[in-house]
Amino acid sequence: MQRTRFTRGLMLALVIMMTFALAACGGKGQEAGQGSQTEGNTAQEQGTDKSKEKRDIKLVLDWTPNTNHTGLYVAKEKGFYEEEGLNVEILQPSTGASDAMIASGEAQFGVSVQESITMARQQNVPIVSIGAIIQHNTSGFAAPKGKNIKSPKDFEGKMYGGWGSPVEEMIIRTIMEKDGGDYSKLKSVNMGNADYFTAVKKDIDFAWIFYAWTGIEAELRGEPIDMLYVNQYAKELDYYTPVLSTSEKLIKEDPELIKAFMRATSKGYQYAIDNPEDAANLLLKAVPDLNKDLVIASQKWLSPKYKDDAPRWGEQKRDVWANYMNWLVENKLMDKSIDVDKAFTNDFLPAS
Repeated sequence: MQRTRFTRGLMLALVIMMTFALAACGGKGQEAGQGSQTEGNTAQEQGTDKSKEKRDIKLVLDWTPNTNHTGLYVAKEKGFYEEEGLNVEILQPSTGASDAMIASGEAQFGVSVQESITMARQQNVPIVSIGAIIQHNTSGFAAPKGKNIKSPKDFEGKMYGGWGSPVEEMIIRTIMEKDGGDYSKLKSVNMGNADYFTAVKKDIDFAWIFYAWTGIEAELRGEPIDMLYVNQYAKELDYYTPVLSTSEKLIKEDPELIKAFMRATSKGYQYAIDNPEDAANLLLKAVPDLNKDLVIASQKWLSPKYKDDAPRWGEQKRDVWANYMNWLVENKLMDKSIDVDKAFTNDFLPAS
């Protein structure tokens, strides 16, 4: 989660399109890296017959395990997937992103982001968001307190450390202009593989982070930051990041499997909402190499934000998808609009 996920958007769309084309010709998608063993699956509504063989399911993450993924690990560790007859293997992508594996059929489910799904669907790649993991965008620009960056206008004359993505640059331009700033006065440099803490100790004044991880880590390190959330300056940037995704093919062929997966996953995230510290410990049990203090503190901050003001965990709004897509088109980051009603669905979420 340290790295900014949206920077892969434009390149990722091409990767997904190529992978999908190979899959359609009978080729295989990318292999996954290390995975976590677990659960089983039979796509039935209530009361799965446990005498039946469980179905093996692959779920690929978008990045290394972190508190965005806690509900998935809770569902695994608490046996919620097993209750649905699912044997879920949680994978980390070796290269590229989860969308390519979903498009190729290498995995049934994945963790993705609205940005990359929007780009992929412009290329007719049939991947679909089936649930918002976090209800509002918790990312933004962070600067050490001493840099005196209190609003986007204060970016003028400062050095930004990023990755040079056109989407990234347009986001900064958008919020600067909305705040009365002059984007031409911003300086930027490619951070490469440097993380936030390394970068701001050099010549970089601010960088893009997800507060739930890097912002919390800054608190624990005693390195206070000023945090400017992008959705506070532009409603079209309050997009869903991350989301759960699947393929149109699986939606058509096995909707009951998706319902079973989402019932168990919803229970996992609801448990994390209600029991943040217990949920954090379940994530730590599954991934013991994580920093315990960071995971627990991050989980306590993030748990209320999974559902936030939505009527249920996972709920997605059409306006959120349309606003972000229109922003991309208006800023010439996409050649054409997509049918947002095909990019996401709430149909597989439990009723309550």
